[in-house]
Amino acid sequence: MFFSRLIDSDDPKALKDALHWLYGFIRPQRMAILGLLGLSFLASLLVLAQPWLTKLLIDDGLLARDFPMLLLLAGAMILAGLLGTALSGLNRYLHTRLSGRILFALRDALYRHLQTLSPSFFGRRRIGDLMSRLDGDVAEIQRFAVDSLFSAVSSVIGLVGALALLLALSWQLSLLVAVLIPLDVLWLRWMRRKVEREARSLRERSADMSSFFVETLPAMKFIQSAGQQACEARRLEGLGQGYMGQLLRLQLTEFFTQAVPGTLMSLSRACAFLVGGYWVVQGSWQLGSLIAFSTYLGMAIGPVQSLLGLYVALQRMTVSLGRVMELRGERAEVQSPAVPRPMPTTGELRLERLSFRHAGRNQPLLCELDACIPAGLKVALNGPSGAGKSTLIDLLQRFYDPHQGRILLDGVDLRDLDLFALRRRIAVVSQELVLFRGSLADNLAYSAPEASRAEIERVAALAQLDSLIASLPEGLDSPLGERGQQLSGGQKQRIAIARALLQDPLILVLDEATSQVDESTEREVIAAIDRLFAGRTRILISHRPSTLAEADLRLELLDGRLTVGVAQAAQVVGGHAG
Repeated sequence: MFFSRLIDSDDPKALKDALHWLYGFIRPQRMAILGLLGLSFLASLLVLAQPWLTKLLIDDGLLARDFPMLLLLAGAMILAGLLGTALSGLNRYLHTRLSGRILFALRDALYRHLQTLSPSFFGRRRIGDLMSRLDGDVAEIQRFAVDSLFSAVSSVIGLVGALALLLALSWQLSLLVAVLIPLDVLWLRWMRRKVEREARSLRERSADMSSFFVETLPAMKFIQSAGQQACEARRLEGLGQGYMGQLLRLQLTEFFTQAVPGTLMSLSRACAFLVGGYWVVQGSWQLGSLIAFSTYLGMAIGPVQSLLGLYVALQRMTVSLGRVMELRGERAEVQSPAVPRPMPTTGELRLERLSFRHAGRNQPLLCELDACIPAGLKVALNGPSGAGKSTLIDLLQRFYDPHQGRILLDGVDLRDLDLFALRRRIAVVSQELVLFRGSLADNLAYSAPEASRAEIERVAALAQLDSLIASLPEGLDSPLGERGQQLSGGQKQRIAIARALLQDPLILVLDEATSQVDESTEREVIAAIDRLFAGRTRILISHRPSTLAEADLRLELLDGRLTVGVAQAAQVVGGHAG
């Protein structure tokens, strides 16, 4: 709906903003575009020259019985054909390179924008829909911005050239083409809304398919254990039938959009043959002129049909651009300050009247929290599920900002710090360790890509990954596969510890990080953390009492309030308590 308003010019500012955004990716390639337009112009001239050479060959060579002229014209036709073939190959190569540059620039810009959005955005959007916009919609915009541009220029050059030569051959017969233009325009205006509506529905069906695969493929083991393979297969079949039905409806609509003007053009060509043929029979026109006129009329039909196809492509592009601009319109809730303050060097945390509630909820999740956590302590944070423990960590990493109050790191408000630097100094190890396709070394160094091989080997040894590395065929360079599914819970936790060591954080957060391992393994993991991160602020979140044992401070979240043990109250509670 957004971009349909742009086409009707009901929202000039939105139209200007969208086109300005799109032009920003085309402008850096303007020299390449001008070069390609020049090649297209030369190729179009060579194509237009062929029918005229044919006319001369028939009238001035064959019918005039002038063999030297016939030989000269035949040579000219061969030369024009060879040049046209060479230009076509060069044009295709340069066009593919230009298209790729713009496509990946568009996709990269949209992906970078998505990286700035908060977790709540991804929580309310389907991943399959986002993939559809990043892939299909961006490609549709690129095809229109580049492919359709050159197609339109070539079509206009071909149409103008063909019309000029048609007029030169017979202005009377050329009037047939002029009669068709108003009829074509009226038909296209009537079909425009239908094409746009069907194209939007097809994009939505495509997003449904993508969402299905994103949802079910990672959960295949659960689907198999639940015996629901047939159910999911039927669901996919239904989605596929819906997509195919919508695709056929769109193709039928596009067919009629182009078929009616094409049929009218074919009728005009038949009429031209009848009238021109009668003139040839009467001796008032030459046979070569009739053949050339018929050829140029066909060459005029091609560009007209191409421009009609461009009109259909425009309607499809409006849908895609609207979907992409909708994502572009999502604003980042958290941004770095224009002039950030220097990053602190110790990990003291202070909460001052901190309150937060999620969008769409009336009741605050956290209500006026006050606490001070001295640097280097081991802190136990517990509370029932949904109390806001993970949300508090999200606020610490500035995935969200509090609605009231503030969080201070060594006396500096987090909102005054560079966002990238802040997140680099806070390492969070959760129960769901994220592993990417790549080697073990790549995954260890993910948060610190500048780390040397020696540093990677050092943290792997400190995290006691020696036995895992020895069991892998290529050691640190062994690929882990999709999400490291062949690794045990303990191995994953040690990878997480090694990754956090490379990140060199001021604050380490363990968010249910040991929930998937037994208590014996958990004790080893916690002992390793205490040894390797001694002197760093450590926040442990868990429902297991054993995980939180031997903590220096104990905090509990309950009903949006933060409470502490009596023995530690004077030490950790600030704000109202002093």
